Amino acid sequence: MKETKLPLIVILGPTGVGKTEISIKVAKRFQGEIISADSRLFYRGMDIGTAKPTPEEQRCVKHHLIDVADPDQIWSLAVFLPKAIETIQDIHGRDKLPFLVGGTGQYIHAVIQGWDLPGIKPDPALRAVLKKWADLIGPDGMRKRLSVLDPAAADAIDGPNLRRMIRALEVILTSGRRFSSQKTQSGSPFKVLQIGLTRPREELYARIDQRIDTMLQAGLVSEVQGLLDAGYSPTLPSLSAIGYKQILAHLLEGIPLEEAVRQIRSKTRKYVRQQANWFKENDPEIHWFRASNHPEEEIYHQIQQFLS
Repeated sequence: MKETKLPLIVILGPTGVGKTEISIKVAKRFQGEIISADSRLFYRGMDIGTAKPTPEEQRCVKHHLIDVADPDQIWSLAVFLPKAIETIQDIHGRDKLPFLVGGTGQYIHAVIQGWDLPGIKPDPALRAVLKKWADLIGPDGMRKRLSVLDPAAADAIDGPNLRRMIRALEVILTSGRRFSSQKTQSGSPFKVLQIGLTRPREELYARIDQRIDTMLQAGLVSEVQGLLDAGYSPTLPSLSAIGYKQILAHLLEGIPLEEAVRQIRSKTRKYVRQQANWFKENDPEIHWFRASNHPEEEIYHQIQQFLS
């Protein structure tokens, strides 16, 4: 007899589109639980700059894989993937419905496509050399070098994520094979419904600008200073996230705050365009809804139909 796959609801979309608000409303209707698929939300003490769901929002619906590491601990895809699978299975074991919610395309695809990751062990000496190289040429330079060896791997990395670029180059140079060719897909262990949230680009940019202003008013600069005061190195991969890196440059290098904010806006827009490579509006597997139309009822009925 064919084994029935357990259902998984995925709510995805670009940063700032409104995933948190809508996913909480929908998950609450189904007495579900949310697994975060946003790589910025893993880290404790990084709340304002990541637009982390508030304690009140997290009390509304149980959340998982938020605040699971300190900023100096690395939560890579290789750590996230088995934890996410385990969490989804645990939620089902308690007769709840799991919702995978986020905007980190690589993490979402890894879960819903059943990725098997390269088993190449870290090479500390090679990694140290690559880190020094990265310090010299920066994220854009590293992306260009990676794209020469493996264009698919370079395109798949969201934002200025040096850690992932270094890992991809490490695997390529160690194995002599493209990083992208070593990732295999065994198929999702779950029956997946993908719900995509979208907004017109200009509306999305306006929301992002407002969110950045709100972050600053809420104390983003103080939050970053607090991380430094707690002894966290400004070179940590977690602190290379958009918003944190620019405020660090303001605090440590004297870049005017206005210029740091301008860079945050610019980098966030660029990140939104990169997310669109993961979440394509012509993807037949994604059911798209205009977030500005308050689509909760439509999404609710879509999920009911999927579960029936």
